[in-house]
Amino acid sequence: MNRFKLLPLYCLIAAFSVADGQQLTVAQKVDALMKKMTLAEKIGQLNQVNGDWAATGPITTDVGDKLEQIRKGQIGSVLNITGVAHTRAFQDAAMQSRLKIPLLFGQDVIHGYSITFPIPLGEAASWDIAAIERSARIAGTEAAAGGVHWTFAPMVDIARDPRWGRVMEGAGEDPYLGSQIARARVKGFQGNGFGSLDAIMACAKHYAAYGAAIGGRDYNSVDMSLHTLWEFYLPPFKAAAEAGAATFMNSFNSLNGTPASASSYLQRDILKGKWGFKGFVVSDWNSIGEMVQQGYAKDNDQAAEFAIKAGNDMDMESRSYINNLEKLVAAGKVPVKLIGEAVRRILTKKFEMGLFDDPYRYSNADREKSVLNKPEFIAAARDMARKSIVLLKNQGQVLPLSKNLNRIALIGPLVKAKKEMKGFWSLDIGDEGKIVSLYEGMQQAAGKTQLLYAKGCDITDTSRTGFDEAFKTAMQADEVVMAMGERPDMTGEAKSRANIHLPGVQEELIQKIMATGKPVVVLLMSGRPMVFNWTADHVPAILYTWWLGNEAGNAIADVLYGNYNPSGKLPITFPRTEGQIPIYYNHYNTGRPPQNDSDVNYTSAYIDLPNSPKFAFGYGLSYTAFKYSNLKLSGKSLQSNGAIIVSFDLTNTGKYAGEEVAQLYLRQLISQPVRPVKELKDFQKIMLQPGETKTLTFTIDKEKLSFYNDQLQWGTQPGEFNLMIGSASDDIRLQDGFELL
Repeated sequence: MNRFKLLPLYCLIAAFSVADGQQLTVAQKVDALMKKMTLAEKIGQLNQVNGDWAATGPITTDVGDKLEQIRKGQIGSVLNITGVAHTRAFQDAAMQSRLKIPLLFGQDVIHGYSITFPIPLGEAASWDIAAIERSARIAGTEAAAGGVHWTFAPMVDIARDPRWGRVMEGAGEDPYLGSQIARARVKGFQGNGFGSLDAIMACAKHYAAYGAAIGGRDYNSVDMSLHTLWEFYLPPFKAAAEAGAATFMNSFNSLNGTPASASSYLQRDILKGKWGFKGFVVSDWNSIGEMVQQGYAKDNDQAAEFAIKAGNDMDMESRSYINNLEKLVAAGKVPVKLIGEAVRRILTKKFEMGLFDDPYRYSNADREKSVLNKPEFIAAARDMARKSIVLLKNQGQVLPLSKNLNRIALIGPLVKAKKEMKGFWSLDIGDEGKIVSLYEGMQQAAGKTQLLYAKGCDITDTSRTGFDEAFKTAMQADEVVMAMGERPDMTGEAKSRANIHLPGVQEELIQKIMATGKPVVVLLMSGRPMVFNWTADHVPAILYTWWLGNEAGNAIADVLYGNYNPSGKLPITFPRTEGQIPIYYNHYNTGRPPQNDSDVNYTSAYIDLPNSPKFAFGYGLSYTAFKYSNLKLSGKSLQSNGAIIVSFDLTNTGKYAGEEVAQLYLRQLISQPVRPVKELKDFQKIMLQPGETKTLTFTIDKEKLSFYNDQLQWGTQPGEFNLMIGSASDDIRLQDGFELL
């Protein structure tokens, strides 16, 4: 470090103390610094630009010399800069500015940094909150060692439409599960608090309702009632704020006609008002500038005015603030006070991160080398990947595979895939050679069993020329394992699909291999729920493996051979076909509800398709079986400030040790407004040995019984409730009722 260059910064820091040696508070330090800043320097702190190595949105051209702009104090944050050498080079430029205010480095650390973990939707399928927090903790630790201060995660959008590409980035369709996972990820990324060298700032996104984009098309508008917004789409954001998320990111969409970045209702009334959020809000990539295309603002000048007034603190990549705010203040259109409020929030985080003490504290080459890819991190990635796998079908107990098989045929376009295992929103930081393919994982686990291989087809192939070779290979084997699915770039940002069927001729290849008469296991690798009805109806064993990251091959082999008993449960409903979308379990009843899938006579039903999904929310099998029994309630009624203790016995009745996710659902029978047919209100994931029984308890209290009424007031209404406990939303094992007085 060049100490001569930093001398003015140290002098500035020295001013942040009082005569008696007592350190000033962060707020006092921010006040002292802001008194030294010009209006132009303050606006510079609100300007975030993309680095020069990668882009996660449309590249802005003709922006000039970014390093020179940093030296002039015109940039406060840079995204897509990773690695100690790169971040140090940019921070050097900031240390040449007049006030030497450090840069914040942001990066999309979505499901891992050097070590890639399962995609977030896959992790959500684990229903293992501690494991999800550990995953974010490791990602944050590695990212911090790589010079990153801030991740644009977690994405906490509720998603009911699997056509939407970004469904892979969140926790699925349920606000309760989504809220638990939002808290876990915020805590994981932020660790022991801001300024810890093994933690980074979290960013709850996309605020708000982005997951409800019309038609499942990314960036599309959203139109919904405020009641639906508060009941289903805001809870995970509130949970993230309560968990201490450092930042929020606005969504691209307009909500009921107003772009999110221009919504005072979302940013000032709810987030900074009702919820008391003290961090700062960043736009998504050019979302301020895109108000012009949306027809909300006539130009970037007006877009900047709308955004800063609404409470959007930092402008990502549109340059609307840096180019327009100063003249807007001069024209009296924007109060300078609003700019000060935004700058204060940003500078507060820079102080809390310790960047004024040492701008390079996250850019230590020795720490970067020692922290990345630790063996214990790799082990955690393998464990998280195993927990994320969902067993959809195991007819005839085809799984687990016997270790005494002579030959196993590995067939499909993804058997030997490596980089694809990382999925979308992964970083090209780690060595591709460290990614474990299915083939490599099976080689490690198969022992004396001979592995045969045939590709069969490519992912989006229309050619069937490889079918005969695959058929002949399968005929030589005792069992067949097929690796099928999407390309990683078929799910993610700007990757919405109208057709979510298994791509290409893959399902035809599955039919061809099934004709051999051999036992077949199909692995489905994807970032979203897919439609694969023939496979679901005819293949005896199916595992949904999502995109599992670096340790994918090892994790899948662990499950295939029974070294790990699958315990995943679906965090999102799988439709039979696109015509059912949106489909979700916690829907409202109608005045003419069908009694079953064949009840179509003047009921709310399709005449050409069942109402029920192919696989329901919460669904997932195990190699063992679980019995639910002995349900007891401590009372049959409660006051609004009281509680009922629910207990029941859970028994492992099979021959394998395994984990079960016991799920508690409630339904209020009569209320105004009406309530969903069932709502997840609690769950427990429990390990049981064969023959073992444990008594589980849930507590029913005011929080679980409260909802938003027509005036958006949070509270309870007296009435009768159904209580349901089961293994999935459509697999209720125990039921009872109680009354709220």
